[in-house]
Amino acid sequence: MHGQRFADMQFGQGWGPGFGRGRGRGRGADAPPVEHGEVAGWFAGRLPDGWFTGPVELTIDRDEITVVGTLAEPEAGEGDQAAARAGRIARFREETRQERMAIADAAQERYGRSVAWGAACGETREIFTNLSTPVMTRLRQAERLVLDTLVDAGVARSRSEGLAWAVRLVGQHADEWLAELRRAMESVDEVRRRGPGAE
Repeated sequence: MHGQRFADMQFGQGWGPGFGRGRGRGRGADAPPVEHGEVAGWFAGRLPDGWFTGPVELTIDRDEITVVGTLAEPEAGEGDQAAARAGRIARFREETRQERMAIADAAQERYGRSVAWGAACGETREIFTNLSTPVMTRLRQAERLVLDTLVDAGVARSRSEGLAWAVRLVGQHADEWLAELRRAMESVDEVRRRGPGAE
């Protein structure tokens, strides 16, 4: 990484989890649990009213909060509509950079996660910069052979890239099941919060 702060790498005060200054959790530490509704409410109150046409889409994991808002459709006239949408996203990215960085700093302080931004306009959707986090795992020979096959076939350049490819493939074909699993986990969290000893 360069010694300067990237414009859209929203890692709060410094480089975020485990790097430099800030509230980074460090290697091996778990982020504090967060409730999706609480995070959504905080961003709803924190974001300027004129940025997006409705509530933002939030994706939250242990490392990062990704915020994607929908922009108003531009009037392209005789111009190409797809190019107009791309231009509107680019303008939003440039004009809101400093304010987004300030919001990301506050969110990282509150939730212990870095913040990535994105925007959608019509059928065009762009994520500006996502955090890339290494994930360590142990695989048995049969599982390693799957990754080696992907590498040998040219689908992936390395075992690491093959594993990422496999995860993306599962995500594409299991969206409904994963969404149901996440809803079930949220219900368990809610019951746990209402249990004996809860504040």
